[in-house]
Amino acid sequence: MRRIKTVEIFTDGACSGNPGPGGYGVVLRFGSVEKELSGGEKNTTNNRMELLGVITGLSALKEPCKVILTTDSKYVVDSITKGWVYGWKKKGWIKSDKKPALNVDLWEKLLPLLETHDVTFNWVKGHAGHPENERCDALAVAQRDIYSL
Repeated sequence: MRRIKTVEIFTDGACSGNPGPGGYGVVLRFGSVEKELSGGEKNTTNNRMELLGVITGLSALKEPCKVILTTDSKYVVDSITKGWVYGWKKKGWIKSDKKPALNVDLWEKLLPLLETHDVTFNWVKGHAGHPENERCDALAVAQRDIYSL
C-alpha cells in the first residue's frame, strides 16, 4: 500500500486597486524539494488572486496528497473552514444576505481539488515576517507589477 504524500503549500495574492492589476505567488514543498509558481491578471481583485494561488498550488499536485495549506487570506480560509462556500453552492451561489456569491468560477475549480486532496488550512497574518508568506507575497507583487505595465 502506498503512503499518501504530505505536501506544504504556501500562497498569497496581491492587487493594486480592487479591481486592478494583480498577481499570486505559490511555494510548494515536499520534504527538501521546493517549487515556486506565480501568475497574474491585468484586471482582477485581491480575493481572486488569493483563490487563484490556492487553485494553482493544488492543481500542481500530480496525485492525491495530504496538504497543509498556509495563506494569509481570511476570505479563502473562512469560506472553506466555516462552510460558507458549501452553503453558497447549495443555494445556487447565493449568500445568506441574498446577494450573489463572488468568484463562482474559481470556487467551482477549487471545490473538486478539495475533494481530491486532504487539505488542512492554516491562516497566518500577512506581512508579519512568516518566511514563506513573505516569499509568496514577493512573487505575487512581482506579477502584479508586470501586469501594471
